[in-house]
Amino acid sequence: MCSRFLKAFAVAVLAASLARSEDMPVLRVAADPNNLPFSNERLEGYENKLAALVANDLRMELRWVWHAQRRGFFRETLKQGDADLVMSVPAGFDMALTTKPYYRSSYMFVYPKSRAGVLSSFDDPYLRTARIGIQLVGNDGMDTPPAHAFAKRGMVTNVVGFTLYGNYREENPPARIMDALEAREIDCAVVWGPLAGYFAKRIAVPLTLVAVSPASEPPLRYTFNIAMGVRRKNAELQGKLNEWIVSRRQDIRTILEEYGIPQLPIEVRSTERKVD
Repeated sequence: MCSRFLKAFAVAVLAASLARSEDMPVLRVAADPNNLPFSNERLEGYENKLAALVANDLRMELRWVWHAQRRGFFRETLKQGDADLVMSVPAGFDMALTTKPYYRSSYMFVYPKSRAGVLSSFDDPYLRTARIGIQLVGNDGMDTPPAHAFAKRGMVTNVVGFTLYGNYREENPPARIMDALEAREIDCAVVWGPLAGYFAKRIAVPLTLVAVSPASEPPLRYTFNIAMGVRRKNAELQGKLNEWIVSRRQDIRTILEEYGIPQLPIEVRSTERKVD
């Protein structure tokens, strides 16, 4: 009798749970399954944590849409309608409807602490002879701003490129540039802040991180406001996320600090939305 009662009770609880799940609106978040510190399938990235907090606060059921963040990522997720949200895009990004920025970061010069002096400028004489690691995306104008900065200065032979795509069979393929610093295969690197800050704490070589200065050399920019991106027709979700970002700003900052993300004061540009 007791056994039948417990089974019936378990079935009733499961049915109630499924009913609640069916009644809740779904939030489909597109993310890379293998790209810390941003996201992975084990939900260890800061985007995973932020998305879970968003879904909980908005009383939505969170569903992950896993997709390697390579060329075609936004077209094959947001634009096709397979996802509602991408957690990190440059503010004003033209392939999505973007929210208020929730943090700002920079490309960083990264080098061993044993090196004397501060390295922050692409015009530092040290860079003429150093082995420099940079992140690459591809050709046809798709390379990262630091790649263009070195090309502009005619510095090619001592620059070592590390693709942001990498070997997807490895853990967090974009982190190979930080591995090369640890192995002393390069003397310094210019790395996007979140990747640099997160992995600098996880390798054996003590590193110095300094934001690229100046922050821009028009048309090149090295510092970016980061927002969330939603489908262009979903202004309602954009509005809810804008309110959420304002209400949770300190919690967002705390999560980013836990991951070692370099954070700069958010600057408002004419093409971006005002930050409260």
